[in-house]
This record gives sequence, C-alpha cells and structure tokens, in this order.
Amino acid sequence: MNDLFAALLLGIIEGITEFLPVSSTGHLLIAEHFLGRHYSALFNIAIQAGAILAVTLIYRRRLWGMLLAFAGHDAPASHDPLGVASSPAQSRDYAFKLLAAFAVTAMFGLLVKKLGWELPDTVRPIAWALILGALWMMVAEQLAARRAARDGERTSVSWTVALLVGLAQVVAGVFPGTSRSAATIFVALLAGTTSRAAATEFAFVVGIPTMFAATGYELLSLLRHGGVGQEDWAALGVAFIASAVVAFVAVKWLLHYIQHHRFTWFALYRFALGAALLLWLPLGS
Repeated sequence: MNDLFAALLLGIIEGITEFLPVSSTGHLLIAEHFLGRHYSALFNIAIQAGAILAVTLIYRRRLWGMLLAFAGHDAPASHDPLGVASSPAQSRDYAFKLLAAFAVTAMFGLLVKKLGWELPDTVRPIAWALILGALWMMVAEQLAARRAARDGERTSVSWTVALLVGLAQVVAGVFPGTSRSAATIFVALLAGTTSRAAATEFAFVVGIPTMFAATGYELLSLLRHGGVGQEDWAALGVAFIASAVVAFVAVKWLLHYIQHHRFTWFALYRFALGAALLLWLPLGS
C-alpha cells in the first residue's frame, strides 16, 4: 500500500476514534497489524496532536472563559459547544476540578511509566478489552439511567467525579482497547454527573491538558534520545491534517448525537469488532 495512503488511513482512524468511546489506541494497533507495518512514535504523536487540536478548537470559548476566570479577571459568561452558559465563578470552579483530574492522571501516569509499562504489540488482548469494555458500557449505562431517573439530570461536576475521571484516564491508558473517552464518560455518569452531555464535555475537556502533556512528554523523550531520525514528513503531515479534520467532524457529530441517544450502538460495535478479531486472528496475534 502507498505510504501516503496508509498515513491518510491512520489519520482518519485516529480522528474518528480518539474521542468516540471505541478506543483509538486499539484501532490504530489493529490497523498497523493488518497493514503489516509499525509506525514511529513521532508519527503516533503527530496524529494524536491533530485530534487534540480539533477538540481544542471546538471548546476554545469554554477554555478561554476558564483561563480568564482562573486568572481572576472579569469575563463574560462562556458557552460550551451545546450552548450552555457558565458564569465566571462556575468557570473557575470547573477549572479547579479540571486541574484536579489532570493532577491525578499525571501523578499515576508517571508512576506507571516509572514501572516500565509498555503497550502490547499483539491484537488479542485488545480484542478482549473491546469486548469487556462493551459489556461495561452497557451495564454502566443502565445503572446511570436508573440514577438519573431517581436523582434527576445533574450537570454539575463534583470533586469526586473529577478525581475518579482522572483515575479512569490512567486505567484507560494502561489497557488499550478500554477507550479513554468511554472510561471517563461512564465514570462521570456513575459518580453523579447524570447528564450525558455534561459528562461527555468534562471527559473531552479534561482530555485536552492530559493529551497535550502526554504528547509533549513523549516528544521531549524522543528528542532527548535522538528518536526523530529519518521520518517521512510528508506522510506525517498528511496523517496530522486528516486526524485534525476528521476529529473535528466526529466530535461535533457526537455532541449532537448524545443529546437524543444513548451509547448502546458504540457498545454493540465494540463487542462485534472484538468478537470478530478473536474469531479471525491466529492464536498468537
């Protein structure tokens, strides 16, 4: 397969799957397996950066409002992509909880790195993670729906929700196929933010500093160890642009979708993909 076309394909896969609850890391590892090639760490950093850029643009007003409120400046009410207004005081509180979630992720994430954890290079454990994650999503959605029916729709993010979301990001990073967005959204729903839109927004926004930090950490590590090397810059550029454009469209679509639908179809897709991989792959794959 042509290198540029393969890069375009991987950029599209990253853009679609990074923020949908289906696991981007899992899909990229599966794609690389079937393409018969392994891409550099810098390539993976670039396509992830494209997806981060897209969601940052979508939430730019919300982020700017939080930044001004956090710095103590007077600012007009900011709006999230769904049109919900937040006062400066609410934005400041949201920013502190965002930082708390990020701090938990950073602390435990660095601990995992120090312990020498590495991503698996076979598809079978990812297939099982897709299946188990699908079952978790279906059960969690039912439990969250019951809680919402009992307690009403809650859009606020508590400190408990923030800390658990931070921990969920670490778990998702350790087990490819789990999906960072799925883990964080459903943890938020079960911990008390019963609004799907609010839970999804917090999961997406907390992913911005988390993914920027992880990307920066990996990039500095590559530069320190001379890992940039002989990179195919054309392929990297194609993949970055594809990831950014597709992620922008995917996130916009998901934010509209969740206003009227549950996550059931994503769980069914994960289950079907995981089962298909287990049936078709050789035992050692």
